[in-house]
Formats: sequence, structure tokens, C-alpha cells
Amino acid sequence: MNRRQMIGLALPLVAAPSLVLAQAAPKATPAAATTDPYQPTEVPIREGFEVGSIVVVSDNFFLYHVIAPGRAVRYGVAVGKDELVWKGKARIGRKVEWPSWRPTEAMIKRKPEQYGKWKDGMPGGPQNPLGARALYLYDAGGNDTAIRIHGTTEPGSIGRAVSNGCIRMRNEAVMALFEQVPIGTPVYVY
Repeated sequence: MNRRQMIGLALPLVAAPSLVLAQAAPKATPAAATTDPYQPTEVPIREGFEVGSIVVVSDNFFLYHVIAPGRAVRYGVAVGKDELVWKGKARIGRKVEWPSWRPTEAMIKRKPEQYGKWKDGMPGGPQNPLGARALYLYDAGGNDTAIRIHGTTEPGSIGRAVSNGCIRMRNEAVMALFEQVPIGTPVYVY
């Protein structure tokens, strides 16, 4: 992509509120960007976010891990579909490797044929929908939001609105992020 094309694409994006928060052109080669736009890429980000914090821009399917003032690693994500998109501020309250999973009551009620068999939970492992790692989001009062940043058994879902509200990452991406963020890390979801 040449400079003129980049500027032409960037102008409409500047007006989008979510992109004012976090958007940038990747430092990847053009071939890499067209091959996999959701691969981890270091990018510029608006200053003002704490170093170490996580910023999710749901409409664009990207999660940004702020690594320095004005710099972040951008990861592709899948987010909640339709009315299931969660937005707000939280903190990582818990981190789990190969987490177990239990569908929420709302999930079971919406799709009993799909989720009912797991009402008592599913042990962690390669078939578990939370994937290899999970970061549990807690609100300012210390309450579990029931929203997770987690891996997935469906890497092809990245870049789409398909989840029941959680933020999915490819397993290798969530494993890398898991190692870099401590409990207490602020998370902003827009």
C-alpha cells in the first residue's frame, strides 16, 4: 500500500470515535499486513493510557497492550455478537492457565441444546472454549464481571463479533499477553 492509499484510508478513520482512542498503521510489511491483519504488531497508540494497560476497540476487533508511552502491541480479537458486547473499565482480577469453563445461566437459557450439557462445567484443556489462558476481568468494586480475555479453540473467529461477550484471542497471542500482564492491570473496553 502506498502513502497516498494510507492517507486516503486514514482520513475517514480519524473521525471515528473508537479510532481516536487507538488506531495506527502497523510497522509490518505490506505482504504481512494483507496476509494476516490480526497478527501481533507493534503500533503507535494515543498517549494517555498507562504503560502496561490493555485497550480493546471492539468495533475494530483489536486489543492493544500499551508497552510504552504512545506505543502498543496490537492483537486481533473476536468480541461479543449483537447485544452481547461488553464495554467498560475493569482490572485483571485473576489469571488462569488452561481454565475450566462453565456457561452462564443466560447462555444456557439462550441455547440449551448447545450449552446445557456443560451446566456443571468443563475441565480445562485443548477442547475447552476458553483456550490456553484466561484473564478474568473485575470491576472497580472487586466483583467478577463474567467477562474474560481468553484463548479460543476457533482461531478463525478472530476479527468477528461471535462470542457471548468475552474477548477471544488466538491461543499463542493470549499466552504471550498472559506472561506480560500482572493481576491489577487496567483494561479499557470501548
